[in-house]
Amino acid sequence: MMAAMPEVDRVAASRAAVAARRARAAIKAAVVAGDRSALDVAETAWREPESAEAGIRVPELLGSLRGMGPARVGEVLDRLGISAVKRVGGLGRHQRTRLRDWLRAREGVPGRGRLVVLAGPTAVGKGTVAGYIRQHHPDVLLSVSATTRSPRPGEVDGVHYYFVDDAGFDGLIERGELLEWAQVHSAARYGTPRPPVEAALASGRSVLLEIDLQGARQVRAAMPDAVLVFLLPPSWEELVRRLIGRGTESPEEQARRLETARIELAAQDEFDELVVNDDVPRAAQEVVDLLAVPSGGARPAGRAGSAR
Repeated sequence: MMAAMPEVDRVAASRAAVAARRARAAIKAAVVAGDRSALDVAETAWREPESAEAGIRVPELLGSLRGMGPARVGEVLDRLGISAVKRVGGLGRHQRTRLRDWLRAREGVPGRGRLVVLAGPTAVGKGTVAGYIRQHHPDVLLSVSATTRSPRPGEVDGVHYYFVDDAGFDGLIERGELLEWAQVHSAARYGTPRPPVEAALASGRSVLLEIDLQGARQVRAAMPDAVLVFLLPPSWEELVRRLIGRGTESPEEQARRLETARIELAAQDEFDELVVNDDVPRAAQEVVDLLAVPSGGARPAGRAGSAR
């Protein structure tokens, strides 16, 4: 029969466990703050098997990165073939290689920008937040959508939208030149041209897409490293007030859009980040922080964003 652990040993073991938890928490906090990279933590874990870094679970490390909510972490783990209970130091050789490559692609590709997708229910103020970002954060490129609807007064082709007819839009789809597309409110079609987005990211510019829920899902499938942000109203009552207060839709259209909004709000768990639009400058800053673009950058302003 195995002898019981002496009391002094149990106390020492308990203290060691507490110290280890604190050390791991400090490491994760350093990643969150940007003082350490997740890649550095992983490399340290593999060099030093007894280190605190080695004891961190992989989901905790990934969850320390900006834009990595629980759903996104689960998707990445599935793609890398890593169990949610695995610790960084306990990964096999092939798992280490896959995680290293993924972290390098996310953190270590010199000059590559970040793609952030902003979506949310109707009347939540996506266009207002995107417009504030365009005005105050010129380093952020707001993608220009293609649409089959007619230009409104004051809208300029290639600035506010790329205006195309149905045949032209069909051609963009057939040639694979749209990152995403959707038919919005059972009327016109909208889509994001893919080549300008890829070119901007490759040149180091961060890109913000302001699109609907269906489009956000397509972007997630096409570009898994994109950060999906869901813009929330302060309350349901405020969303109703904003929609009715616009006065741009008939009562029947308002009712239909509110029903759509209920369905859209139920999809918020699919997104990496939730931002409440109770104050436009603050909400805009949260989105900009996810783009990892310094405030007041010196690059020329990007084109106007497209509200759907």
